[in-house]
Amino acid sequence: MSRRLLIIASMLLFSICASPAQTPSSDAMTAARSLVTTMKLSDQYKALLPAILLTLKPALTQDRPEIERDYDAMMPMIVDAFTPYYAAMVDGIATIYANNFTAGELREIEAFYRQPVGQKFLEKAQAITQQSMQVGQDVNRKAAEDLRTRLTEALRQKGHKL
Repeated sequence: MSRRLLIIASMLLFSICASPAQTPSSDAMTAARSLVTTMKLSDQYKALLPAILLTLKPALTQDRPEIERDYDAMMPMIVDAFTPYYAAMVDGIATIYANNFTAGELREIEAFYRQPVGQKFLEKAQAITQQSMQVGQDVNRKAAEDLRTRLTEALRQKGHKL
């Protein structure tokens, strides 16, 4: 799961950096920031930090207890240093939303997420996405196996030795 979170974080950061230079209206940006806050995207991004730190720890501490102690002691400072990235993420994603939806549409989307069903959707979205990806992987694997069998047989019928 931590690998998936790192991939998502990388995609978010890339999309922020690669987003077009459009300047959305201030009304759209205000609505988009509110939507991003309602969707708790900053909280999701903050949840990535432990996975990032866990990934970095072995390379930096090199299994040396004295370095691991200092590394662990520096965690509060690292969390504080990471805070500006949360704001950059919110602004970047808000810009993406504001470039793709009008201020009115953003307010309608936020209204959905403020409802109990919208909150439930937010709570379950990660698990649903993971389960959906698993279904997709399983179906793709089965389809690839079936296609391979069929193509192999068809090529053999044409006289190819496989």
